[in-house]
Order: sequence, then C-alpha cells, then structure tokens
Amino acid sequence: MKKIFCVGLLILAIGISIIGCEERKNQTEEPSPEENHSGENKVGVHDIKNKADEAISLINEKGKTVSGRFKVPKKYRRVQVEHSTFEEYLRTLSLKEHNSKVMFFDGNVKLNRNVYKAVVDMDIGDRNLQQCADAIMRLRGEFFYHKAQYDRIHFNFTNGFRVDYSKWIEGYRIAIENNDTWWVKRTEASNTYQDFRNYMDIIFTYAGTISLSAELDTINISEMQIGDVFIQGGSPGHAVIVVDMAENIETREKVFMLAQSYMPAQDIQILSNPNNCEISPWYELNFGKELITPEWKFNSIDLKRFVESN
Repeated sequence: MKKIFCVGLLILAIGISIIGCEERKNQTEEPSPEENHSGENKVGVHDIKNKADEAISLINEKGKTVSGRFKVPKKYRRVQVEHSTFEEYLRTLSLKEHNSKVMFFDGNVKLNRNVYKAVVDMDIGDRNLQQCADAIMRLRGEFFYHKAQYDRIHFNFTNGFRVDYSKWIEGYRIAIENNDTWWVKRTEASNTYQDFRNYMDIIFTYAGTISLSAELDTINISEMQIGDVFIQGGSPGHAVIVVDMAENIETREKVFMLAQSYMPAQDIQILSNPNNCEISPWYELNFGKELITPEWKFNSIDLKRFVESN
C-alpha cells in the first residue's frame, strides 16, 4: 500500500500559485513577477526601504531559537506559556543560522521567493516523506519522545488505524494487505532514537492531512494557542502550525507565527507574512475569514488543536 499523493492549484487574489503539499514529485520555481515600469501605483524607493528596515528590526540575526531570532512588534509582548510544555518547545525550536536556505530531501535548495524567514535546525531524512502534515506530527513526536512520554506518541493512518509508539517499542511492526492493517511481532523490544525515527517514517508514509485533520479538534480562532494547526485535509491538502504568539499590551490584540514543511519534503521553515512585511513573520489574529500564507490560503474555520487524551 502506498500513500496517496495529490496536487491541486489555487490562484490567490494576490497572484501567487498554490500547490498541494502532499504530492511526491519535483516542482519548478515560478519566475519572479516582472517589474512594473508604468509608473502607476508605484511605491517610492524610500518607502520600500523604510518598510524593509522596520521588518529587519524584528530580527536578531544571532538568535538561535524562534523566540531568540524574532522580536515582537512595538507594544507587544509574548504570551505566557507554562514551562516544559509543547508551547514552550515550539517557541524555543532551534534555528539554523540567519539567511540559511531551506533544503529539499535530495540536497537541492528551495529558493526563498519571500516564503520563509528562518529554517528550523532539524533533520528531514533522505526520502521524500516529511512534508506538511508530516512535519507537524514530527514536532509533536519529538517533543514527547524527549520527555519520555512515549504513551502520548500516536497517530492514525489515513485508513483510520491507530499506530502507538509504545507498541512499536515492544518490537511490533505494521503489516498491511490491501486496506487491512494489523500489528505483527517482528523484533526485540527497543527504544533508541533511530527506532523513533523509523516509526515516524512509517507515519509519514501512511498518514497525511486527511488523517491528521480527522484527529484534531476544531478551535475558534479567538481561542488560538501555540501548537494549534491550520489544516485542510484532502486532495489537495496542506497544514501549518502556530509556533509563537504575542499580545498588544494596550489593545490585547494578538499576533502569531507559523511554521511549515511543503512538497517535496523539505526543511521546516518559519513563514514570512506576505500581507504585512512590517511585522513579518508575525501574522495578525484578526485577519478576517481568509489567512493568506506564501504558499497556501486557509480559512479561519481551519484552525484545529491536538486532542490531549491518549
């Protein structure tokens, strides 16, 4: 049985091409739009520079984590999170050096095209597996693995079969015939990090946006928390995860930051905000009904949260 891959094309009002993240094939970069020499709606060079300077001022090039690399906008402060939680883990994700490039699984480079502001320092393997929903499940799995909370690592295949890492530790492996799935004792009990990575690769192979979306609870946009996921399951599908949030000290308005992987399999990246370069990579919570990200368009009703029960 192979994972079903899909692709679709959505044309956003801002004129960017959107391609389903679950298709397992190479993609070519679109050329940059030609410069407008007509003089109409022309933005002055100084205006561009001032906005760019404001955006750059939010970046600490020496910062090694999400919270260390990106400052909050003026009059904002980061929302409080409890110590040793998934929220804190995401906020303190390690980043590669400033201006690092996103790498595909095969060693090729993803051109930025204003898609991302930073690259998460985490391996993705050498197979075309860890894409959008996969990256979110990887982050979740990594958090619980390093906290030794192995019973909380579990994900469903697209056919609904639940795969618990605690079972994998005991030496059981997955048997698949047609659409039937079951456990088979194949090896001695083991719990090395390589065992965990092998488990995650199986998840990536047989799970995706459809299965992950079905596992998550729908959340009202006003109740957003770090760790929540914008997800559209299906053919095509895509998912991004909230990795940080901040609040205006005076108005209580909130902003948030997003991370994604895409297709083909590539480094997890902190997304730019194509709608407001002055606060990028932060997004305003009151974005309306549509959330436009560099490579996908979500709806406010697409926000979901991991179910905490085992």
